[in-house]
Amino acid sequence: MIEFFTQNSSDIVLKTWEHLYISLIALALGAIVAIPLGILLSKTKRIAKVVLAITSVFQTLPSLAILAMMIPFLGVGKVPAIVALFIYTLLPILNNTYIGMQSVSKDLRNAGTSMGMTTMQSIRLVELPLAIPIIMAGIRLSAVYVIAWATLASYIGAGGLGDFIFNGLNLYQTNLIIGGAILVTVLALLTDFVLSKVEIWVTPKGLKVER
Repeated sequence: MIEFFTQNSSDIVLKTWEHLYISLIALALGAIVAIPLGILLSKTKRIAKVVLAITSVFQTLPSLAILAMMIPFLGVGKVPAIVALFIYTLLPILNNTYIGMQSVSKDLRNAGTSMGMTTMQSIRLVELPLAIPIIMAGIRLSAVYVIAWATLASYIGAGGLGDFIFNGLNLYQTNLIIGGAILVTVLALLTDFVLSKVEIWVTPKGLKVER
């Protein structure tokens, strides 16, 4: 394994950056779409059931199949990989945003309303801050998922750490397979660790739990 890291040091840096680039853009797009949608759905329960059911169906589709479906429309490379991974990030963030908003006590909402808050002010100043820990849990879950699934993006020419794994499979070199798998695992753990710190930072002081 030491030989793998010494011989591929420059490629490791490049592939790690490609992997992180694809994953974080997909995750950011997922958060930008899913959080506002989850907030909106928390106010319309009937529509929420339909939308969550649809996103759940997409979640059950094999990630490789989603990647392959992107090729006729977007070709190969990073763009179709990002779009496919974006689809996979939606459900955990959307579901957790919806649950987080629904978990806010009605008494607190009513207190905000009695103070003269509008619906948007109540969402921004009361409900969203209280839902942040659950929303961040969904983002962290999506981040780990998307980094793992981004490995398959190598199949459609998007690069990333998956190149090591699939080259190892094609060339029957176990050091490439194991080395690539270790790097993906470490990247996922580091990303989750960073996001856990972000979660602590954005969580209101009264809701923080000592870690």
